[in-house]
Amino acid sequence: MRPFHTCAASPTAAERVRSILASAHSMTVVSDGRLTEVRCLDGAGAMGHVHLHALFEDAGAQAATRVPVKLELTDIAPTPVRDRVRARVTVTGLLATPYSTEATKSTCMEFGQAVLEDAGERTYVTLHALEATDLDPIATSEAGMLTHLLDDHAEVVPLLLRLVRPRPGNGMLRALPVAMDRYGLTLRLEYPHTHHDVRLPFKTPVTDIDQVGPQIHALLATARRFSHPSRLLA
Repeated sequence: MRPFHTCAASPTAAERVRSILASAHSMTVVSDGRLTEVRCLDGAGAMGHVHLHALFEDAGAQAATRVPVKLELTDIAPTPVRDRVRARVTVTGLLATPYSTEATKSTCMEFGQAVLEDAGERTYVTLHALEATDLDPIATSEAGMLTHLLDDHAEVVPLLLRLVRPRPGNGMLRALPVAMDRYGLTLRLEYPHTHHDVRLPFKTPVTDIDQVGPQIHALLATARRFSHPSRLLA
């Protein structure tokens, strides 16, 4: 049997930024010298409250009449893993008027730049890249699916560990699902003084939420075929 490889395609920076903007439950808005905590995005994500568009052609001439704005969002793992902050996103731009939580429709924001901070790295994402990226079909359901997996099917996590190579050492304290996207499932392996993540790739990228169940079952079926110790060797 061929060994199972955990190297897999992963979301681009633009995909991750778009997923975080769509799934975030809260954000911080800094505008006109004021910091506003928007703690309930009503399931609409940040883009249900702020509409991003390109800078107007006359932006240079009118910049003095516009208000700089910064959106700050934090991507937090829905499961109780160590170090739950997975990424941070900052979007900067201009508003015609100071941001207000009393607005009855989404606020138009002239896009400046988006920055993804993840694992000590910083990646800049353009508006063109965001607009050219399809929203991950799992993004807004990821939290519910991961908590369901952990709360109701925790017994499958040790089974999925059979797919990890090199095999986790005896010093591993626990393994928990930490992320899921259209390309696969990520487990966090925790040790006494450190932790690291391993990706278990789906056979093919998910294009519809209904495909997630069959993809998980396919991973489990592969894991069961690795039940014999000799088959776990890379």
